[in-house]
Amino acid sequence: MRFIDEAKILVRSGKGGNGCVSFRREKYIPKGGPDGGDGGKGGDVYLRASSKLLTLYDFRHKRVHEAQNGQPGMGKQRYGRSGDDLIIDVPVGTLVYEVLEDGRERLLVDLVQEGQMFLVAKGGRGGKGNVHFKSSTMRTPRFAQPGEEGEEKTIRLELKIIADVGLVGLPNAGKSTFISRISAARPKIASYPFTTLTPNLGVVEDDFGRRMVVADIPGLIEGAHKGHGLGDRFLKHVERTRFLVHILSVEDVSLDNIFSGFELINNELGKSSPVLAQKEQILVLNKIDLLKDEDLSKIQESLSTYKQKVFLISALTGKGVEQLLKAMWQKFYSQ
Repeated sequence: MRFIDEAKILVRSGKGGNGCVSFRREKYIPKGGPDGGDGGKGGDVYLRASSKLLTLYDFRHKRVHEAQNGQPGMGKQRYGRSGDDLIIDVPVGTLVYEVLEDGRERLLVDLVQEGQMFLVAKGGRGGKGNVHFKSSTMRTPRFAQPGEEGEEKTIRLELKIIADVGLVGLPNAGKSTFISRISAARPKIASYPFTTLTPNLGVVEDDFGRRMVVADIPGLIEGAHKGHGLGDRFLKHVERTRFLVHILSVEDVSLDNIFSGFELINNELGKSSPVLAQKEQILVLNKIDLLKDEDLSKIQESLSTYKQKVFLISALTGKGVEQLLKAMWQKFYSQ
């Protein structure tokens, strides 16, 4: 299934049933009064957040969603049946926008909790039967109230994955290998850029059963905030995270300026989103298994002059991963 994080749909609530025009007709009451019942209410349309869904893919195939109409009223003051409500499940983390007639959008709700429901279109009221219109001056009303029309709205759904930790970095930094090392996630892994084409979620559990959700997004490149590369459209998926783990491959490191790779991505984060620019980060140099001992020593010596700690790991062999994971848990607990 393809990962789809945006979709536009049309929702219609049900129309209310018409009121009934009817008169009481019994053997010994040839001219009975009005007894038309009310029409049933039209069904409402709700959106419900569900953790069982991870993508908006299904909404690319089904774009129109309609609740049931109310049934018309009947004689003998019998009410028409109300239309069934329609509940549409969407992934947890879905933002719901109403698209207005002039093209502008209005945020209706951010569905961030499992089971959270939102009434997006209210069903029309049922019309009153002619029994309601009898009066001293109108003994035999031959009219009833029509049912109220339902609401029709164009809705844009936008998914922002909810995770505790976001993995960011250049393409081929080894983020997918890292997330597969610390969790049960099994993303596609290969030694070339842009292997990750969609966000991957991994769940890490501590000894007390507490869970930390880690999101790996496609690698970023210079100019990502302008749409270059693949990662820019996925940056929104790490806006909700508590903190970021910024992973850089030793292949992208210059001994003259080890932090240049980190600065490149941070520059893109800042231009893309003020929220991301302010996120706390854990810095990581990955793929130390590719280094000769003397090169590793040079990097360690260079890093010792910086105040910010940088973790040296090999996601492939597991070296240093345990210490990094411990630091991630410490930051997770402190927030």
